[in-house]
Amino acid sequence: MKVVVIGGTGLIGSKVVSRLRDRGHEVVVAAPSTGIDILSGEGLDAAMSGTQVVVDLANSPSFEDAAVLDFFRTAGRNVLDAEAKAGVGHHVALSVVGTDLLTDSGYFRGKIAQEDLIRASGAAYTIIHSTQFFEFLPGIIKSAGSDGPVRLSPALVQPIASEDVADAVTRIALQAPVNGTVEISGPEREPLSDLARRFMSVIQDPREVVSDVHARYFGAELKTDTLIPKGDAWQGTMNFERWLEQSEFARNAPGK
Repeated sequence: MKVVVIGGTGLIGSKVVSRLRDRGHEVVVAAPSTGIDILSGEGLDAAMSGTQVVVDLANSPSFEDAAVLDFFRTAGRNVLDAEAKAGVGHHVALSVVGTDLLTDSGYFRGKIAQEDLIRASGAAYTIIHSTQFFEFLPGIIKSAGSDGPVRLSPALVQPIASEDVADAVTRIALQAPVNGTVEISGPEREPLSDLARRFMSVIQDPREVVSDVHARYFGAELKTDTLIPKGDAWQGTMNFERWLEQSEFARNAPGK
């Protein structure tokens, strides 16, 4: 089977590419560095020729509201148009649990636009809603403030390791499209502020973590269950402790 992986050089994409190739599939890595540009459309038609599945893992390089929206709209149209011309049978896109509830966030409005394009395209598709990756913890903490206390919501999270995300994406890409959304998550739930506090302790970040129900998550205020699966979600096996043991943060922790 020929599979095009958009964003195939990234955190999840590189792992998915490796897994697909290990299973004997022909994989095209779609990224500007490989001559395939989803914003300009350069290289897309050639990449799609003879392709059965497209896995879209691309992400906006900017979190600025207008830039994010433009990225997902432009890239989404270009990819879906190229797929339609080539007769691709399954479009797989990675998105985020709770996206539809985060309309106050410019980033998530971009993701909503991406999902709307997929659903309206007529393509056979599967949208994967994932919970937050453990690997995104530094960025989440940074978004909560660079100086002084770190204010984060006590809303529940059920974070997942990138290795488990890649396993799920690979499995779903090789299955029939569901023409709907599936959810994936990690094995354990806890308040976001508590998770950040544990992580910051490991990396010896001395700042105080303040649990604040009004703290915004990339521009949006969270309810207790906004970021956790609503139905039966596929669960990865790697919890925080196991992820930390094999992470760069453990290897680079002070005293190591």
